[in-house]
Amino acid sequence: MKPYEILLNDNKHWAARKKAEDPAFFERLLHVQSPEFLWIGCSDSRVPPDQITQTEPGEIFIHRNVANLVVNTDVNLMSVVDYAVNHLKIKHVVVCGHYGCGGIKAAMSNTDFNQVLNMWLRNIKDIYRIHRKELEAITDEESRVNRMVEINVKEQIFNLAKTAMIQRAWSNDQRPDLHGWVYDLHDGLIKPVIEMKAGADLDELYEFEGL
Repeated sequence: MKPYEILLNDNKHWAARKKAEDPAFFERLLHVQSPEFLWIGCSDSRVPPDQITQTEPGEIFIHRNVANLVVNTDVNLMSVVDYAVNHLKIKHVVVCGHYGCGGIKAAMSNTDFNQVLNMWLRNIKDIYRIHRKELEAITDEESRVNRMVEINVKEQIFNLAKTAMIQRAWSNDQRPDLHGWVYDLHDGLIKPVIEMKAGADLDELYEFEGL
């Protein structure tokens, strides 16, 4: 059996098992999507959001990209945030990175990864430059990378808070809360590193008027 055929076969077994456990499972999913969470995570295949949080289909709205970035010119990501906040009315946004992230490691190197990946990693390099003093005081390379993972998650939370979409929802509906987490591949546990409640104070430079 070819690898992709294994996936299709496993899907049949999964669907049959879910229907046996709960005959109305797929019927419920068909008519409603009301997740409380938007998850912005890394594309790394070892960090599947539903499995590490033990959630079911319909409970988390998910977007993933290399190194879990929130880039204000990324139309894909921003359309996901818009739909989640303004239509699904989610109550929490989670940005989840993971220790040992390959994207973070790549951005901390001087390797030329060619045009598209270079463009993406520049967003991380800019964060490293801002926090260079703290990071370069860490002599152990693995510890430095892991600290950069934490800093990156915090900066992505700030990037969310800087958007008019989030600030408007804060002003009108007092939601969503923003959570920055890091997943540890060594033990499977999630470490919270930052939380911003709806309406949290921002640098006034980023605050929009009239929302």
